[in-house]
Amino acid sequence: MTRELVILGSTGSIGVQALEIVEANPELFSVLAISAAGSSPDLLIAQAKKFKVKVVGVAKNADLIRQALPGVEVVDGPHASREVAAISCDVVLNGITGSIGLAPTIAALEADNRVALANKESLVAGGDLVIARAKENQLLPVDSEHSAIWQALIGEKKSEISKLILTASGGPFRDRPDLSDVTVQEALAHPTWVMGPVVTINSATLMNKGLEIIEAHYLFGIPYSQIEAVIHPQSVVHSMVEFVDGSTIAQASPPNMKGPISLALSYPHRVPAATKAIDWTQSHTWNFAPIDTDRFPAVSLAREVGSIGGGLPAVFNAANEVAVQAFVEGKLKFTEIVKTVSQVVDSLRGSVSGPLRDLADVSAIEEDARRTAHELLKKVG
Repeated sequence: MTRELVILGSTGSIGVQALEIVEANPELFSVLAISAAGSSPDLLIAQAKKFKVKVVGVAKNADLIRQALPGVEVVDGPHASREVAAISCDVVLNGITGSIGLAPTIAALEADNRVALANKESLVAGGDLVIARAKENQLLPVDSEHSAIWQALIGEKKSEISKLILTASGGPFRDRPDLSDVTVQEALAHPTWVMGPVVTINSATLMNKGLEIIEAHYLFGIPYSQIEAVIHPQSVVHSMVEFVDGSTIAQASPPNMKGPISLALSYPHRVPAATKAIDWTQSHTWNFAPIDTDRFPAVSLAREVGSIGGGLPAVFNAANEVAVQAFVEGKLKFTEIVKTVSQVVDSLRGSVSGPLRDLADVSAIEEDARRTAHELLKKVG
């Protein structure tokens, strides 16, 4: 039976790859609706036509898109993705980047849709709200690291888990001792993965791994003290689970997101030939090393923020979004990204310690964090 999909962030890296999976497997999937910011209207229009979608959600360029798609319902405005996420379907793939993906995640869960989650910020900014709404097997991970852990845990008992071990490529600067003169172009040149610009820069600072530690805590209900991260430059082993008897189970595949995406869309089944397998006729060398927390302090900061909880992870994420944008615009040095985030966290930690009640709480906390970050950036400038 064909599964009906709603794809949020359809013009981004995850969305494009998901649609390629659909195109290769028309007997397995159909696309009911898509959404995007609208900054690539031609691509969005082409996707809507190719997959014969019934609904398109868009934040901008709505008139242009509406004119090009007669007979298609075009939902526009800042809450378009949230409205599209609530359409009844088999799976909503949330491929939106940033904490703006939180509201659509909650809308999809409340509509009783299964959510294939690539938007890690949903759990970082509003993990308590998301997990409170998610039923068993309703929230499935798409990030390769969390998909790996999920696969390694199938059939296992939570009480027998010793550690979750996330792997990190280390980004383009894992062996570069001096990061003071890193350029935007260098930060965007990831050695093993092809991703969107924000995720790529987060990978370069290892902020991405910090966000993923928080995400793992919520997805698997494991304490921060039992979640670690290690450098694995080849990006073939996507993550590992260590058990109380000393055994470690790892999931490995070439660095390609189509495997994790397809599994989340088709679970409990696997899509044949979703991605290439490892070529065992060739020699392979896989390396693992601890993270240098002095050069890459984001991971330790994330663990601290996550352990405190409340609204602090939302502060952490929002401040990072502002700092990354400032770096891209040439207003902030690479080494100042995590320092700025840390300063915002220190500034607001005393005022956001209480539990999150609703989306309005998250929005207010993020607004405070962004305002504080911008004030700090003015001083730097």
